[in-house]
Amino acid sequence: MSTAQNQGAPAGSDGKYHMVLFVAGDEANSRTAKANLTRFCDAELAGRCEIEVVDVLEDSSAALERGIIVTPTLLVRRRGTELRLIGNLSDRDKVRRALGLEGS
Repeated sequence: MSTAQNQGAPAGSDGKYHMVLFVAGDEANSRTAKANLTRFCDAELAGRCEIEVVDVLEDSSAALERGIIVTPTLLVRRRGTELRLIGNLSDRDKVRRALGLEGS
């Protein structure tokens, strides 16, 4: 899994994590990423996240507009930052660190 951050993206100034998971149909890594994200949000961010799933096979323009070229990719917006996590989100510790949740 790799990450990249950009400052100044549309933000969730409400303190919530606004997440968009880009997947490719019912491909194995896409299914795994969806399941891992659901479990992570339930356990770590209960009530503090909004999730949208975009299937790039059905809506390729949404991915192109956001510069998504690899799936699965999780786009996270929160408080003026944008974070991209690439991969199936199976390493929960890396996801926690990327979201700044270590020690919380």
